[in-house]
Amino acid sequence: MPTLYLLDASPYIFRAFFSIPTTMRTPAGAAANAVYGFTAFLLDLIKQKEPTHIAVAFDGSLTTSFRNEVYPAYKAQREHADPELEAQLEACFAVTEALGMKAFIDDRYEADDIIGTLIAKFAKKDCDFVVVSGDKDLAQLVNKRTLLWDYAKDRRFDAKAVREHFGVKPEQIVDLLALQGDAVDNIPGVKGIGAKTAVALLEKFPSLAALYAKLAHVEMMDIRGAAALRAKLEAGRESAFLSHRLATIATDAPCKVTWKELQYRGADRARVTALFDELGFGRIRERIAKWQ
Repeated sequence: MPTLYLLDASPYIFRAFFSIPTTMRTPAGAAANAVYGFTAFLLDLIKQKEPTHIAVAFDGSLTTSFRNEVYPAYKAQREHADPELEAQLEACFAVTEALGMKAFIDDRYEADDIIGTLIAKFAKKDCDFVVVSGDKDLAQLVNKRTLLWDYAKDRRFDAKAVREHFGVKPEQIVDLLALQGDAVDNIPGVKGIGAKTAVALLEKFPSLAALYAKLAHVEMMDIRGAAALRAKLEAGRESAFLSHRLATIATDAPCKVTWKELQYRGADRARVTALFDELGFGRIRERIAKWQ
């Protein structure tokens, strides 16, 4: 059975930028550390896994998406990325395509949404999916056919591992974020409810909707301050459902692609030569294991 590898580009671009000195420059003098590290990551993954099908999803914006239309404060607390990092994003996209991988980017949808959309698009295909990312939000996509692989830590999350690590089932990850919030993305959650309490609630109730449908039952839970907890939930109802909407990965991103187009055939020699010469990349070309 073929496996479609779905790569979340941004974490690995950021990781490369902060782990490789900015003294690495192109012949023209531009920073090349992020694109070099990202290129090395792609080549290592290809060599290690020899994927039959692969897609790489990029964030069109590092701070905004359609979610800001719903909640303007979404990711608003984030500082703007270093200009030398942003300047390398286009080259990262170009390298991905030159190496023969299908790359996706959209101004309104985040990389997570592109990945979720591709999984939904090929859900009826006889295949498995491996999502390559360290982003906890993507754990909501895990099921019998979909695995989350944190490449940097080499940790693989199936449904059992998600439950052990986060305390909830994959299908409850969005509910967990809706209750506890997410400071990284500026998702508010319910004021006064932390991770431990959110997990306890989702052990009792299968979903956020079920919790609010039977809110009176919270006071009967064997949990400290149950009455006060119910009051917090009542006060935070609107915020909880808003947070649920913000945390839910979309499956309607504009991804026009066929299964055949996702097949990995190898790097394009002419494009690699021209691009790597422009970037000043030398011996890393020797690590390209497959050519078209």
